[in-house]
Amino acid sequence: MLTDLPSADLHTYRSDQTEPADFDEFWAGTLAEAAAHDIDVRREPVRTGLTTIDTYDVTFRGYAGQEVRAWLRVPAGHQGPLPAVVQYVGYGGGRGHALASLLWASAGFAHLHMDTRGQGAGWSVGETPDPAPAGPQVPGVMTRGIRNPADYYYRRLTTDAVRAVDAARSLPEIDSGRIAVLGGSQGGGLALAVAGLRDDLAAAVAFVPFLCDFPRATRITDEYPYREIADYLKTHRESVDQVHRTLAYFDGVNHARRARASALFSVALMDETCPPSTVYGAFHAYAGPRRILVWEYNGHEGGGILDEARALDFLREHLTPTATP
Repeated sequence: MLTDLPSADLHTYRSDQTEPADFDEFWAGTLAEAAAHDIDVRREPVRTGLTTIDTYDVTFRGYAGQEVRAWLRVPAGHQGPLPAVVQYVGYGGGRGHALASLLWASAGFAHLHMDTRGQGAGWSVGETPDPAPAGPQVPGVMTRGIRNPADYYYRRLTTDAVRAVDAARSLPEIDSGRIAVLGGSQGGGLALAVAGLRDDLAAAVAFVPFLCDFPRATRITDEYPYREIADYLKTHRESVDQVHRTLAYFDGVNHARRARASALFSVALMDETCPPSTVYGAFHAYAGPRRILVWEYNGHEGGGILDEARALDFLREHLTPTATP
């Protein structure tokens, strides 16, 4: 069934998420700290048995200079620098197996598939640890360090995501002027964050994005992962304001207000995990050119393969060089 506002109300809904006064200063300082560490991209070829795609096991330096893993997949025998897709993973997953996620390289893009620190034991394998002190938290990562923005888990993961674009720009296979970010659910939320924190992207794709419109999301759905925050506040009753102050620094709505790259969103009107109004909250806040795919009878799977098919057309439109007259 429909899980949120009627369709007509979704088109007029605007998030009431507020911005911390030091939002830009917080992120400028965070990224400057990360940039003090050399990106130090290293890679090793991986034997996959494939004849059409070459795969590399990549390591780069993310938050605090900590190592982050990724896969790089490129079309075998490619000529010249390629347009690139930097992909982020949904909640609980990691970069997965080297033979998974072959679409983007098969379509002619370089594909950098970032691992997710401290995750990768839910539905796909990850190999990047999250070496950070942890206080009281609900199982999962949504409340790890949530009392303080400087300690919050998503400060580290978002910084990794921004640095993944730097890693991509350093690779000879990739045209640094034609890079898009992409992801679904948590990965979609990260794509929005990176689009808001960088000014050098060609495009951004966010399928049914998570991490958006926290004030509403945490109150209208009982599904995990947002439920982790509600579970935490059930016992930490006096921490509501403090927790929502932290979350405001990481909300896709606030990042979207700063984003300029052309964006493709998707939303599913029967999605209980990422309620459609929260997606529209980020969509309507997005400052750059934007489109949205609406799936009326779908849940958190969104448009599935059709999301990817539409994204393929969208990325070809925005990452293909314009012919010189």
